[in-house]
Amino acid sequence: MNAGRTIFSQVLDHLPWYEFQKCVTRYRGDYQQKSFSCWDQYLCMSFAQLTYRESLRDIEACLRSMSPKLYHMGLRGRVARSTLADANEARDWRIYADFAQVLIAIARPLYAHDPMGVDLDQNLYALDSTTIDLCLSLFPWAKFRQTKGAVKMHTLLDLHGNIPTFIDITEGKVHDVNILDEIIPEVGAFYVMDRGYLDFARLFVFTLCSSFFVTRTKENVLLQRRYSHAVDKTTGVRSDQTVILTAIDSAMAYPDPLRRITYVDAETNQRLVFLTNNFVLPALTIALIYKSRWQIELFFKWIKQHLRIKAFFGTSENAVKTQLWIAVSVYVLVAIISQATRPGGQSLPDSTDSQRYTFRKNAHFTGLPSVRLPTRSRRLRQPIESIRLLAGH
Repeated sequence: MNAGRTIFSQVLDHLPWYEFQKCVTRYRGDYQQKSFSCWDQYLCMSFAQLTYRESLRDIEACLRSMSPKLYHMGLRGRVARSTLADANEARDWRIYADFAQVLIAIARPLYAHDPMGVDLDQNLYALDSTTIDLCLSLFPWAKFRQTKGAVKMHTLLDLHGNIPTFIDITEGKVHDVNILDEIIPEVGAFYVMDRGYLDFARLFVFTLCSSFFVTRTKENVLLQRRYSHAVDKTTGVRSDQTVILTAIDSAMAYPDPLRRITYVDAETNQRLVFLTNNFVLPALTIALIYKSRWQIELFFKWIKQHLRIKAFFGTSENAVKTQLWIAVSVYVLVAIISQATRPGGQSLPDSTDSQRYTFRKNAHFTGLPSVRLPTRSRRLRQPIESIRLLAGH
């Protein structure tokens, strides 16, 4: 019989417990709480994400069936669905949002030198959003359409390792372009986005901050060609032009020249027209930068398939945001472990005060013959692939 530590407790070793307590103290999460702390809530919700629990009752039944082992998994409070529901309702979701940012700050340096699929020295970010449908009668605060509710998860993805660097969860009716007001551009970085973010006043902020954007233009955008540059049409590039905006309002919002590149995809025979404020990179590189935007679509697809973010354990805004942020932190945690356990991977920084929650040896709880964290011989393009391995599926 296996006498080692549980896989779940090994996963928790990579969590900076001291930083979590700082987040709890910042929002007084454990004020007047004696039996079920924010740490207990985080562990229960993380367990639900890793093992894909269906409901609060499912979480309660699964954990109570292994009650002798809960102490060694880090749980100190009694697990009950009513207690967990009250915690999701009352505990400030910003605790888990701040903790997710702590994990992101740990994960990004680990993937800083991973390839992006584009020969680019600067950082490359993809911006997009995904809509999570909700029942308007159960989630009346999530306004989207007249008879439909939804929330939007606006995400800025670092394409070095596909690590989210900025996330904003809003009502479904909030337009994507408004999120540009919340982003502080990084000097010299590239931001790739679809044409839903085409707002010239907001895009001009990127130019003023010495950042670069790549997006697609719309048919109704009025542009006047100033210069045409030679292109190699065998690469798929059809034109490379310097243009200016001719509409009065657009020209006032963005007075500088732009670069318009026309590209034809050989596989789909689709004609794409890009706009960018970068005049240095080759036209084909700009097309490849926009092609890399597909990574954020894959990111949304994978988290919806492998994490519990399409069905929720609570109906309040606080409960929904708590569940989404914990799901993000679990994704980043698996990314950290995936990097640390692969051959030649970087070691993790020591978690301050992590010894406070070291666990005793105990038998496994997932039915695996071994509790060693899996070592992958190849790098996972999406770290979320490791979730099923860590959870024993």
